[in-house]
Amino acid sequence: MKANPIAAGVDFEADGIQHGHLRLPYSRDDSAWGSVMIPICVIKRGAGPTALLTGANHGDEYEGPIALYDLAASVTPEQVSGRIIIVPAFNYPAFQAGTRTSPIDKGNMNRSFPGRPDGTVTEKIADYFQRYLLPMADIVLDFHSGGKTLDFVPFAAAHILPDKDQEAACMAAMTAFNAPYSMRMVEIDAVGMYDTAAEEMGKTFVTTELRGGGTSTARSAGVAKRGVRNLLIHAGILTGEIERSDTVLLDMPDGCFTFAQDDGMVEFCVDLGDPIQAGQMIARIHSTARTGVVSTPYLSSLTGILAGRHYPGLVKTGDCLAVVAVAV
Repeated sequence: MKANPIAAGVDFEADGIQHGHLRLPYSRDDSAWGSVMIPICVIKRGAGPTALLTGANHGDEYEGPIALYDLAASVTPEQVSGRIIIVPAFNYPAFQAGTRTSPIDKGNMNRSFPGRPDGTVTEKIADYFQRYLLPMADIVLDFHSGGKTLDFVPFAAAHILPDKDQEAACMAAMTAFNAPYSMRMVEIDAVGMYDTAAEEMGKTFVTTELRGGGTSTARSAGVAKRGVRNLLIHAGILTGEIERSDTVLLDMPDGCFTFAQDDGMVEFCVDLGDPIQAGQMIARIHSTARTGVVSTPYLSSLTGILAGRHYPGLVKTGDCLAVVAVAV
């Protein structure tokens, strides 16, 4: 297999704390010998497990970068047993542009695995993680939130997996993160996902959805900061005690997703976190092309809570309109 062109400006085996970059050569109009410089921090002390922590897999999601830049600036090697690898802005070109996908190649990082060493910029970054960073890790945390087009109740999540011992380890790590909600999660399409790549290697994997709307709040950033430290303490990598508060365990059974079948303006009839009954109206879509058109109702097929919703106010046919989760 061809070598990956990314060069790491840190030594993953050296004790101490290092701040550097993953440098990916990228020849472009304004810099013939330019590079994409992805910030990375490695904190290591002695033997022990390795945590790989990532944010901005999608570039318009901010709780992860906030928590991880903060962590890299505040943790000292004396607090660590093992190794922490921090990449606060995984898809750095998208993060710089404030977009879900890369402005260079339109690559969606979370649909680009296992990547290619001779592919697009996004595929090269995915290949580097697939071949070099993920194999080092014992536990993996990939922060997400809704970005500019979704909003969620703040939850940490782990997936239902064929290997029940691995699933149990993921669920325990999710519970330790201690978000206000903890989700046993299913994906609409898991092909090409970073999650899938990590889980297929047998890693303990946790992800999140921490609000959305293309911004963060004091509360959502606080959940991220507290959660990542809790996870590292749970893994035996960081000293301290897990900070616990109440969490609501949720499940995403069949029928949890509602998709728009109309273009128009959405009016939600329940708010995030509100209870909803099967058959109750989640939202209605109003035609914006003319007046006098009756709005289209969308009903919940489950009894649960509204865990996710489309954002902002205009929708297109095929958009995910709502997610209803069920309390376990």
